Amino acid sequence: MKPWLPIALLASGYLFAADIMTVEEIVAKCNGDIVTRGDLEQSRRQLISDLRENGIAGPALDQALAGRQKDMLRDRIDQLLLVQKAKDLNISVDSDVSKRIASIQSDAAIADPDKFHEYIKDKSGMSFEDFRDQMKNSLLTQRVIRQEVNEKIPIKHEEVVKYYNDHKSDFVREERLFLREILVSTENKDAAGVAAAEKKAKDLVARARRGERFAEMARDNSDSSTAKSMGELPPFKKGDLNKNQEDLVWDQPKGYVTDPIRIANGFLILRVEEHQKAGQAELSEVENEVMDKLFQPRLGPAVREYLTKLREEAFLQIKADWVDSGAAPGKDTAWSDPLQLRPETVTKAEVAHQTHRKRLLWMVPVPGTSTGGTSSSQ
Repeated sequence: MKPWLPIALLASGYLFAADIMTVEEIVAKCNGDIVTRGDLEQSRRQLISDLRENGIAGPALDQALAGRQKDMLRDRIDQLLLVQKAKDLNISVDSDVSKRIASIQSDAAIADPDKFHEYIKDKSGMSFEDFRDQMKNSLLTQRVIRQEVNEKIPIKHEEVVKYYNDHKSDFVREERLFLREILVSTENKDAAGVAAAEKKAKDLVARARRGERFAEMARDNSDSSTAKSMGELPPFKKGDLNKNQEDLVWDQPKGYVTDPIRIANGFLILRVEEHQKAGQAELSEVENEVMDKLFQPRLGPAVREYLTKLREEAFLQIKADWVDSGAAPGKDTAWSDPLQLRPETVTKAEVAHQTHRKRLLWMVPVPGTSTGGTSSSQ
């Protein structure tokens, strides 16, 4: 938000540009940030895009949209609070963002910055700056939740043992192989492009064998649709895999990474995540799985409890007709117009002081709004 905007224009909850009518309605103020109607519309468009990408259309899309858009304001406020908390905790993800952006640019093989920014806009539907901010905010929220919530959910060993003993039948196994993949595509590439893809695949194998996290490499480098799930593939029984690929990985130990495998549409790299033997699994084999089964039901409520606490401590005002579905019980978040606030009594000293302040009043921002620009959180 521009610092020169008069308080009279902001008090009613609208952003104005010089010589232009209303451009944005402010829906909520959260500490030093705001949520606008445009922010929520952006969230709605992104949700529709995500649903369609997952094959949801027609009445099913309308139903899914109706079920989730009621939480859009809540989700926006959640993110603002978590990003603000990240700043309080001095959490920085700038190096991670730069690495991911560089990886995307390298994969796109676009050296020119302007052309790369256009590429990002075409792919994401947003400016490069907004894309980068969205990535940064997403990483910040993940870090805060991991640090402030995940690591504070206690799971005792006795609970793990009890769950295992009570659910032993859940851990009777068929022999299955668990893999992750990275695909370096060669589609629509000439001989030079294929050679470059092969070199990239070999470099990725070398990095993986040096100990770099394969899941993150898959997320950042794979051209397969599994990149979104960090390269994770469904489990395979004997005979499910392509015979040549099965022969390469079936008897290999956990952590084994193949050389690049030439397939019709590119170079495939596989990593053995786990080889599950047939029969009753011992607790030591499934302890992480048991812990996850105990952890996941606790995570959602713990995150919600943490966000409620942040709301209780925050300056938060929400305009009438808008609902924060994650509101903290009992907290007053009613929208107030600063221009309507008047003291009940005024002393002569206060009158003299107020005369001086009026000269500067036009420079004062509304409490709880940012003077650094509208929020571009995802």
